[in-house]
Amino acid sequence: MRIAVLNGPNLNLLGVREPRLYGTDSLADIERRLRVVGQELGVDLEFFQHNGEGELIDRIHELRGRADGAVVNAGAYSHTSLAIRDALSAVEVPFVEVHLTNVYAREPERRHSMLAPAAAAVVCGFGAYGYELALRGLAARISSPRV
Repeated sequence: MRIAVLNGPNLNLLGVREPRLYGTDSLADIERRLRVVGQELGVDLEFFQHNGEGELIDRIHELRGRADGAVVNAGAYSHTSLAIRDALSAVEVPFVEVHLTNVYAREPERRHSMLAPAAAAVVCGFGAYGYELALRGLAARISSPRV
């Protein structure tokens, strides 16, 4: 099974960006932990991070026929990008939307996701651990669609 982990704008600054909100784990720390989980689950992972919307869309297009699923933290684009949702829908790859913070306890503009209607699931508020939850849940869903 092959799963892509896609990260959007500003996530390259994890660990130093507003640690009170986003924690002290870097994106590299999260990827290291996910590789361990991926080995446990027999999942081949690939990681991408882009600050630009178009770059993210290009990466999503590359998933078609290459990935069985995706874990997606599109950052602020989650709340604004119909284009990213359309790309995810077009490639027909099941995905889990993940957020480090509980977006529903934050500013009103963060409480709506453009991606959620197309997502298999949404995980938010568990910090870096949310990525692991998303990966485990997605792998289970892919392995047994009734999950």
